[in-house]
Amino acid sequence: MLADNSPIAAIATAPGRGGIGVVRISGKHLGALVHAVCRLDAERTLSPRQATYLDFIQADGSVIDRGLAIYFNAPHSYTGEEVLELQGHGGPVVMQMLLNRCLEAGEEIGLRLANPGEFTYRAFLNDKLDLAQAEAVSDLIDASTEAAARLATQSLSGAFSKQIEQLVEQVIHLRMLVEATLDFPEEEIEFLEKSNALGQLQSLRETLDTVLTQAGQGALLRDGLKVVLAGQPNVGKSSLLNALAGNDVAIVTPIAGTTRDKITETIHVEGIPINIIDTAGIRDEADADGEVERIGISRTWNAVEQADVILHILDAGRGPTRADEEIVARLPDQIPLLRIWNKIDLSGHKPGIHQQDDGAHIYMSAAERTGMDLLRKELLRIAGWQQTGESIYLARERHLIALRAAQTHLQTAAELAAQRDSALDLFAEELRLTQERLNSITGAFTSDDLLGVIFSRFCIGK
Repeated sequence: MLADNSPIAAIATAPGRGGIGVVRISGKHLGALVHAVCRLDAERTLSPRQATYLDFIQADGSVIDRGLAIYFNAPHSYTGEEVLELQGHGGPVVMQMLLNRCLEAGEEIGLRLANPGEFTYRAFLNDKLDLAQAEAVSDLIDASTEAAARLATQSLSGAFSKQIEQLVEQVIHLRMLVEATLDFPEEEIEFLEKSNALGQLQSLRETLDTVLTQAGQGALLRDGLKVVLAGQPNVGKSSLLNALAGNDVAIVTPIAGTTRDKITETIHVEGIPINIIDTAGIRDEADADGEVERIGISRTWNAVEQADVILHILDAGRGPTRADEEIVARLPDQIPLLRIWNKIDLSGHKPGIHQQDDGAHIYMSAAERTGMDLLRKELLRIAGWQQTGESIYLARERHLIALRAAQTHLQTAAELAAQRDSALDLFAEELRLTQERLNSITGAFTSDDLLGVIFSRFCIGK
């Protein structure tokens, strides 16, 4: 369990200086705290959901700051509990003074500092948000593109959760029919035919496939694509990074082995974050120029193992060499590979893309910025990105895992359904497991350990 029921407090605004800072408090019996921290007449109280301009005071009556106090009564608040927000000037010192005063004044009611994500966790426990909506709060804060922010807002409003709930309702209806057949065999219900169970199952599978596709697109917008540039020294990896970034983020010289460590730059293509990782040139460690380059080469291979896509950069002027073939032989088979024939401004090749048995070969010039659109389009193709009018949900990897598991259970259910009455009990079990997987997305069925992991990644004060 992530938290107890004690009142909690935290600075809810980002660290550092700002025009406004907010201290947020949530819990029960906050009335005495309000009068201890806010300068109010004895008979005066804060009107719920209305801002009151007043002094924030120390125990001796001296003024800490002057600002707005807003009180939200339960359950009409973000957390579903009583909430007090004190909005003052956003200097880190004054914010810390105000937080310390709140903790001091709230000692009698057990007020303590909030854990990361604890306000949103309480909103989840009090049914103000389901788990997918709670995660969307964090995604909205962390959004790196306008598209990601829009989708996070859509998920926060409950669009993704509603889609999952509709899937669960279909599963429950199908389970009801199966369970009725199992519980009352004497009725001799011709289950598969009369209830159109196979048709319902097929419809359910199709809907789940659509949701999984939409969620996969959203996960791509959220997490981006990790693209590693690999190849021999001096084939133009750093030039390609600069060309993709539109800025000189990497040093480019005619000297082989200039890049000794990973350089990462994030670009956006059609709103998708593409995390480009430039690496040290790969060559035999015996030929490396000292220990630093050998370490750089080792880190290159580590980056390659963790890539979503590998761009193998080659010199179009000299063609493939034995060293290039050795690099390809060592690349992981399960990771998509693009061969980039660079420096066509020197070789005389025309920009283009050629699909071959071993994958796509792109001819381009990083120095001249020719053929860049071909590379961007191919990266989107590999990522599976589609510009459609359908809804997209800003899903997380755990959502995709749950959806794929549900998909597998429905596939097994279909195979069992084909065996008719002899396997109805196993059919029912696969439907139950499907429902369990789907419920884990919204938190209807989620372990406390998973909740702890999810909310611990939130910022303090949210």
